[in-house]
Amino acid sequence: MPAAQKKLYRFCHFFNQKKALIVYDCMNTVHNTTKEKNYWSSRWEAGNTGWDMGSVSPPLKAYADQLPNKDLRILIPGAGNAHEAEYLHRQGFTQVTVLDIAPEPLAALQQRVPDFPAAHLVNENFFEHAAEYDLVLEQTFFCSFPPTAENRKAYAKKMSELIVPGGKLVGLWFQTPLDPEGSRPFGGSRAEYAGYFAPYFEVLTFAECYNSIKPRAGKELFGVLARR
Repeated sequence: MPAAQKKLYRFCHFFNQKKALIVYDCMNTVHNTTKEKNYWSSRWEAGNTGWDMGSVSPPLKAYADQLPNKDLRILIPGAGNAHEAEYLHRQGFTQVTVLDIAPEPLAALQQRVPDFPAAHLVNENFFEHAAEYDLVLEQTFFCSFPPTAENRKAYAKKMSELIVPGGKLVGLWFQTPLDPEGSRPFGGSRAEYAGYFAPYFEVLTFAECYNSIKPRAGKELFGVLARR
């Protein structure tokens, strides 16, 4: 196999669903909406959602609880079951947008919270989304991408395009050894992450999370990054 092809398959993720082997060509898919949608929809249909905690993330809840402005334009990308969006909505935040490339979690949120504004449920590829936000909440989204430098740089750049100057990117990143040949969630280090964000954001906080859920204790970094 040619070296380039070996590199391509190095990051592939395989899983069985209904006795069919699905090959996820993940080197190229973050910008391929059809492949990304099919991949994540298949995981939802199979109930393969091991990232879901079943409730709002304690660190993000604690951060949200100290926000005085309920009219902040907030984006939660790759939100899955969107427990954070549901919590913010019930706390009176008026401009919470949930973005997911798969329609299934958006439909589930609408059914679970009928009064959540349908216009704020966006079925779209994050890298194609165009809008402006004061705050973006990161929760098991970054770690879902194949961990190439290209993908991670693209994430940081896109975040800088979506967040207004002075706005913030707040969330959780896994501080676990990066195994490119492993499976999600993909980890990394504070130094690596900070390097991707440095051109666009000022790091206000980026430290080990003190209030992670028990299975993730010691494995998460909590970050608050201000858009330059």
